[in-house]
Amino acid sequence: MEKVFTRTKGLTEVAFSFCPGCTHGIIMRLIAEVLEELDIIEDTIGISPVGCAGFCQDFFSCDFIGAPHGRAQAVGIGVKRALPDKTVFTYQGDGDIAAIGTQHAIHAAARGEKITSIMVNNAIYGMTGGQMAPTTLEGMRTSTSPYGRNPLTDGLPMDFPKLIANLEGAVYVASVSVDSPKHIIQTKKAIRKAFKVQQAGLGFALVSVLSTCPTNWGMTPSDSLKWLRENMMPVYQMGELKMTKEVEGL
Repeated sequence: MEKVFTRTKGLTEVAFSFCPGCTHGIIMRLIAEVLEELDIIEDTIGISPVGCAGFCQDFFSCDFIGAPHGRAQAVGIGVKRALPDKTVFTYQGDGDIAAIGTQHAIHAAARGEKITSIMVNNAIYGMTGGQMAPTTLEGMRTSTSPYGRNPLTDGLPMDFPKLIANLEGAVYVASVSVDSPKHIIQTKKAIRKAFKVQQAGLGFALVSVLSTCPTNWGMTPSDSLKWLRENMMPVYQMGELKMTKEVEGL
């Protein structure tokens, strides 16, 4: 029988350990496929944070360095400056990159650091207890906002890719999703472009991926995908938010 689908060489044989319905696995698979297709697995160094995203170092075939919570960009920049011929990417949750690590991400983009960052936005802190994050939607209940996020006291959700897109050193910024086959294809294209930006030495690239967290949302996997489409997509601006002229030809 002809095999039409197999594990990419960008992933190890370790089985994903995420909760049922979590879309971390899809996002990691897409990154791994891009690394294989660009033939850069052996020349890539990933930076893993704290939280659910931190498990990624067990699943990718490339080298990895673990960073303190929110410091993935700082570590990645150090690695890239020391080893400029290597491809360096960070894989971070929204709480990691848009809360604890806000300053590092903003200044990495402002300076045009030549690294690639993947942000997984599930609008909540996942592994640490389901607390409210900067990306938590208005009225959304979490362990620290049991009555729903109140914009009068908690502010409104932060559309982090839009913030980064305003910085001169960010040359490619995209906000995508993995809730459907169509969007998964679009996400892979964005991830591929973000890595090619780094290969071309053009500047900082960020791809934000809307993701689900059925466990902390208290939903079934199918309901969580529907909730993402109906509630998250209208709040966060989707698509390629910034692409400089140099990036268009990649």
